Amino acid sequence: MAESKSHKRAKTGGSKGKVRTEVKIPGGRLDAKIGRLAREVEKSGNPERIAKAVKRLNTQKASKKELLVPNEHLDKAKNVAKDVAKGKLTIQNLSRTKRRFIK
Repeated sequence: MAESKSHKRAKTGGSKGKVRTEVKIPGGRLDAKIGRLAREVEKSGNPERIAKAVKRLNTQKASKKELLVPNEHLDKAKNVAKDVAKGKLTIQNLSRTKRRFIK
């Protein structure tokens, strides 16, 4: 299935550094890597898919990890990430105006 415009804009938008998309990692692909920032976009509200996205971020040794979800899924993503995330994680809506943090 082709990637939607909003998904593509979310994973690459607003970055000033070199953006590498669809970066190969053990067990799959990471949506974007921008310097020391690892970014994953999950637009479905499915908790299993959110957990899978967080696991992909866990493989990165980057200093910053971002999970982008739609506005209505912010709290659901935070609850799922509390159990799965290893280390710090920032959960943001697609336009990056609202945030939730996992420490």
